[in-house]
Amino acid sequence: MDPIVEAALRKWPNVPHCHGWLALDARGDWYMRDDRVRATGPFPQVKGSRIQHDKLLSFIGRNYACDASGAWFFQNGPQRVYVELEAAPWVWRLHGEAVTSHTGLPAVVRSAWLDEEGRLFLDTDLGLGIAHTADMLVAAERIERGDWQAQDIAFTEMPARFGFVRVPQPA
Repeated sequence: MDPIVEAALRKWPNVPHCHGWLALDARGDWYMRDDRVRATGPFPQVKGSRIQHDKLLSFIGRNYACDASGAWFFQNGPQRVYVELEAAPWVWRLHGEAVTSHTGLPAVVRSAWLDEEGRLFLDTDLGLGIAHTADMLVAAERIERGDWQAQDIAFTEMPARFGFVRVPQPA
């Protein structure tokens, strides 16, 4: 977590949490979802405004974390901005032998999973994530080589099995 964020938390410890305003899609893109966007439909059918500012994306990535209930959030100063997840908390980029999160963190794969739509999910030392669609050729090569043994799982079973919340709700 950034030092400026930690300082803000000490200065203002009781800022209310924010829900519904930030979402992560299955390709690792972040979306802002204001009241107007949320009124037109649920995520991901209506995504909202894609965040493209490099410094903001880096700030979100450095301050992206999970609470004790498995709900993911971006610590924005003293406020937790909870994230709605299209698929999983992480989106994996695959480059040869390397597996990297959408936030730039390296990961080590523990197991591979296929849902009923044929989407590949990887459980890693950081947690569960979906393989980026642009990297499926690399993923297929890793599976064919025997690096990963993909097991079947229903998408609806993943949050409970891997301990994450797709749509965090206010307490």
